[in-house]
Amino acid sequence: MFFFKKRTNIDQILQKIAKKDLLKRYFLLLVGCFIVAFAFNVFFLQYNIVCFGISGLSIVVNQFGINPSLFILIDNIVLLIVSFFTLGWNSTKNSIVGSLVFPIFVTLTEYIVPYIPLEGIELLVIAIFGAVITGVGYGIIFKTGFTTGGTDIINQIVAKYSKISLGKSMLIVDGLVVLSAKLVFSWEIVLYGFIVLYIISILTDKVILGISQSKAFYIVTEKEKEVRDFLLSIMNGGVTIIKARGGYSNEKQTLMLGVVPTSLYFVVKEGLKEIDPHIFFLVCDAYEVSHREELPDENI
Repeated sequence: MFFFKKRTNIDQILQKIAKKDLLKRYFLLLVGCFIVAFAFNVFFLQYNIVCFGISGLSIVVNQFGINPSLFILIDNIVLLIVSFFTLGWNSTKNSIVGSLVFPIFVTLTEYIVPYIPLEGIELLVIAIFGAVITGVGYGIIFKTGFTTGGTDIINQIVAKYSKISLGKSMLIVDGLVVLSAKLVFSWEIVLYGFIVLYIISILTDKVILGISQSKAFYIVTEKEKEVRDFLLSIMNGGVTIIKARGGYSNEKQTLMLGVVPTSLYFVVKEGLKEIDPHIFFLVCDAYEVSHREELPDENI
């Protein structure tokens, strides 16, 4: 009974998230699909640079006279059906609109290509610029909680049934897509494809997470009071005290979590070393910091 109530609460939360800012998210999905389709036609298809996913495969089969947008549409529909039976409705529904809209935008943006002449520009520059624009487009799409289907579905299926992480699944599937370019193109094109794949993955993450404005310090020190006072003296800085236990010594100790602006990273790092030369700290990017108002302790 407890599990049923817990599961119901989780489902209610997920449904609430799915309905949040729905019109805005669909609009951004359309914008993202248009950007990716634009980059696909102008930078990749025109110069036979096999990027990744079903779009990359469509560039390969285009050499055999198969229309890329039609190939993408048919593959996406087939993969949606496969996804429904293997991953379920909840994992499939967020890919439906993107899977159908993207190939339509690929067809529409074909007419833009003649108006953007890129003759004389080095292929490497074209590949990098296309990858940057595509990464921004995919970042917008994924930030809305939707996908464009295609190999995103394949990645989930491979991860589920091969018991490997989604990241490894993406690396394998998209890597094979880029390698498929060797069937009809040179190794130079394949290498360009891997450059594009890497840049897109980096830019996608940057759009989803944003630029890190803060750094999080995880600190273990014997000079807790001095370190706490130092972190609290930093403008827009904060610190939280966490009770912990040493993994090796099994002794109780204090873990301090401090968040400071990225611009003050060097000052804080060197300051901590000055306070305690034997200090241990781990630094991570903090992409979003939500401040909570401190409430007075009623027991004081």
